[in-house]
Amino acid sequence: MENKIEHKYVQVNGLKLHYAEVGNNSSPAVVFLHGFPEIWYSWRHQLIAVAAEGFRAIAPDYRGYGLSEIPPHPDKTNFLHLISDLVALLDALNLTKVFLVGKDFGSVVVSLFTLLHQERVLGFVTLGIPFMPPQLMGSESHLPEGFYIKRWKEPGRAEADFDRFDPKTVVRNVYIMFSKEEVPIARPEQEVMDIVQESDPLPPWFSEEDLAVYGDLYTKSGFKTALQVPYRSLRVELSSVNPVVNLPALLIVGSKDYTLKFPGMEDYVKNGIVKSFVPNLEIIYLPQGSHFVQEQSPDEVNSLILSFLKNNI
Repeated sequence: MENKIEHKYVQVNGLKLHYAEVGNNSSPAVVFLHGFPEIWYSWRHQLIAVAAEGFRAIAPDYRGYGLSEIPPHPDKTNFLHLISDLVALLDALNLTKVFLVGKDFGSVVVSLFTLLHQERVLGFVTLGIPFMPPQLMGSESHLPEGFYIKRWKEPGRAEADFDRFDPKTVVRNVYIMFSKEEVPIARPEQEVMDIVQESDPLPPWFSEEDLAVYGDLYTKSGFKTALQVPYRSLRVELSSVNPVVNLPALLIVGSKDYTLKFPGMEDYVKNGIVKSFVPNLEIIYLPQGSHFVQEQSPDEVNSLILSFLKNNI
């Protein structure tokens, strides 16, 4: 029987949270955690592939994203709310232990969840952004004023920038920017959306139909929560938490991912500093991979994720 993605909802922490699911309830569970400007849909290729190999694949939309309910105060949302929602989701689904797969700031969710609830994690995979303890998060002081995260951290600025366009165009521009090797940096007279020209093409692996799905869902949700988490809540305070995680782990990195050019990132990954926090980490580079490796090269990424899952079940 062909695996089909089902859409379900669960009430967690007073909000209706949406998740996409494929696979048998009795199978080992794999929870996929998206980044920005993504939603559950960015895992469409992985959900089907993982379920076809006997796993239960689950991809939630965070609060305020996609089909999930918008919190009453988006500007007060932080990463610990996402962690609390994930705990509540696992409890609602009676999942005591799961594999986690995170991409972009979903890797931050993986890092924090694993540090706080290591007993509930069988192993984890991150794409692009490595595992990182909170004391190393949120440093962009060495980048210029036009660096997109600096601009988007400023309350009201990104909203005014985004509001010049419809949500579909905002997502289009971000996908084009984030698919390149260069770190998105606006000139002083520019806003971040102006980095992309109307004539710039979408990446070849991202169709107009894909874009339409994102556009429809961001029309529903808006960008208020998405700008708050991650960009305005990157500093997370955790007291008395051991930053070392002794779990099986895999980092998949596109060699052309612009985030490798963040200050200290390449040194953190290539010189093995990350392994001082995750001793059992394996790192695999995809030579042509961009920031969106799971959408750009789904077969290759699926194979790597499945190999990891089967070796650590």
